[in-house]
Amino acid sequence: MMDMISMIKEQYLPKDNIAQIPVDKILPNPFQPRKNFDGPALEEMSQSIKQYGILQPITVRKVSPTLYELIAGERRLRAAKHAGLEKIPSIVVEMSDSDSAAVALVENLQRQDLSFMEEAEAYSALIAIHGFTQEQIAAKLGKNQSTIANKLRLLRLPESIKTAICNHNLTERHARALLRIPDEDKQLEALKKICDNSYNVSETDAYIDRLLSVKQEPEPKSVPKRTGIMKDVRIFMNTINRAVSVMIESGICAVSQQTEFDDYYEYVIKIPKTS
Repeated sequence: MMDMISMIKEQYLPKDNIAQIPVDKILPNPFQPRKNFDGPALEEMSQSIKQYGILQPITVRKVSPTLYELIAGERRLRAAKHAGLEKIPSIVVEMSDSDSAAVALVENLQRQDLSFMEEAEAYSALIAIHGFTQEQIAAKLGKNQSTIANKLRLLRLPESIKTAICNHNLTERHARALLRIPDEDKQLEALKKICDNSYNVSETDAYIDRLLSVKQEPEPKSVPKRTGIMKDVRIFMNTINRAVSVMIESGICAVSQQTEFDDYYEYVIKIPKTS
């Protein structure tokens, strides 16, 4: 991943531009993507700060004659306040809103501190507030555009579902599986079933395959020949889901995984050689 923080520093920072700034004069970053902070980890950092001090300055920008806004270093600032520090070493830069938002996002991504939902919401904010495209975000983060698109699709889930997913510590692949169910009430029913039974990802996919196959209309007795391209591929997708469901009902532990890309669907079906 591109080290955007280093790039920004090289672009904006005069050498040795470090100031001791009162912690109560530093405002939080409004673009901070991370919503949850680990209490025990902050306590551990606070104890380290009491013993060794701040080893790496935070980065801020000036927003008024007396106030600064945090750009990078949220955990250090919180731990410093908890340790009772009145001032904290800070690198002061001039930076636009979009760069500030990008640095806050990249810092957390590089530390891998964000949940997948927080990451998706951060991408959405970069697009909605700062006019980034998916391609620009991918380039800045050193990721594929399809990775950004798949994260953003998670935000199509209703708030009730997103909250429940986070509360039950389900994975991103659980969330993607729930996206296959078009109705919120049915999603909630499925989510309860998944949580009550502690389904892993493979079990979740198989369960949703069975759930979706029940809703399908019977196949017509005869299928006319077609010379053109089928405009609605859902019929083919339903056929695949039905086939997997039949195998499962027959005692074959088949597992299917569906991934949606911008211009195609990808199906991976695993069928054991022995039951």
